[in-house]
Amino acid sequence: MAISELKLPSEVVPRDFASSPLLAEGLAATVADKLRAAIEQRSVATLVVSGGRSPVMFFQCLARQALDWSKVVVSLADERWVPVEHADSNAGLLKRYLLVGAVAKARFVSLYSPAQNLELAADEADAVLGELPAIDVLILGMGDDGHTASLFPNSPNLAQALEPAGSRRCLPMLAPTVPHQRLTMTRALLATAGYTALSLQGQGKLNTLRDALAGDDIAQMPVRAFLHSPLDIYWCP
Repeated sequence: MAISELKLPSEVVPRDFASSPLLAEGLAATVADKLRAAIEQRSVATLVVSGGRSPVMFFQCLARQALDWSKVVVSLADERWVPVEHADSNAGLLKRYLLVGAVAKARFVSLYSPAQNLELAADEADAVLGELPAIDVLILGMGDDGHTASLFPNSPNLAQALEPAGSRRCLPMLAPTVPHQRLTMTRALLATAGYTALSLQGQGKLNTLRDALAGDDIAQMPVRAFLHSPLDIYWCP
C-alpha cells in the first residue's frame, strides 16, 4: 500500500516515492523552491525542520540546492535539552549535515539554552521564537506512537501545547520512552507555516498514519492536529 491509496482529507496531498534517496531529493527540491519564492517576496525565508535520524539524507540533499542561504533563517520544531555537542542534539545534527558549505551562511535559531531547568529553557526559547520571521516551510516527522515534533501522548504539558490558539510558542515536553527531556514548538506556532510537509518512511509509519486518520482524539495521536489542514505527505517504503 502507498500513501495515495489511503483515504485522505481533501487538504492533504500524497507524494509517493520509490526509495529514500528519491524522497530526499524530491523534498529538498520542493523546499528550495518554496524558500526561493519567500525570498523573492520578503527578502527572507524561514525553514523549520525536525530532527532525529530520518532527515539526514534530506538535509544533505537540501544543502546542495542553489539558494541565497544568507537570507534564510533555520530553526527546529523540537529539540532535546542537551548541549549542541551531545550526540543526541538536533542542533548538532543540523550543524553536521545541513548547516555546512553555503548553508552555513543561514541564521540558525536554536531552542536549546543552558538554563537552570527545562522550564526556564522553554521560557527562553519562547522569547527567542517571538523574534522568528514567519515560518515559510515546516518539515515534520512522525513517531510510531503518533507524536510529531515533541508533542508526545501523555506528556504533562500536551493539552497546553495542542491549544490551536495558545499564546505559547515553546513548551517543555517529556517523552515517555526516550531518555532526554524535550523542548517543542507548540501547535499554535507550527500551524502558522505557509507550507507544511510530513515526511515518512516504511510500512510501519504508513500503518501509524492509517491509524491516525481513523480517529479524532488529538491527545492520543498528536499528529492528527495537522492532518486536516493543507499538508503534503512524502512517503517511501
